[in-house]
Amino acid sequence: MDKDKIIQDAAWELSRALADEGKLIEGGFVAFQHLVMSPEAPPMQVSEMRLAFMAGADHLFSSVMSILDPTEGVDVVTETDIRRMDLIKKELDGWRAILVERVKPTGGKA
Repeated sequence: MDKDKIIQDAAWELSRALADEGKLIEGGFVAFQHLVMSPEAPPMQVSEMRLAFMAGADHLFSSVMSILDPTEGVDVVTETDIRRMDLIKKELDGWRAILVERVKPTGGKA
């Protein structure tokens, strides 16, 4: 098994565990802080970055919940829902590429 696959599997397991504990977004910030922020960042900067990160997570979650097609108490995923989620994924993929380049400036995988 290659190193990237091992890391991907571990991240998947950690994400599920954090989600089950209600700490998925907090865990995401911890990873973001580790990968993007300077270890010497002053507490005020960490606090402000955390606020911005959480605001972005709240915006995305609230937006996703509001754009889903309404259903009458039935769990139905529509083609429009799938298209919208795919567009959100594509938008975030573009940002992920920028983050990867900043964290690993040789264009490697994160």
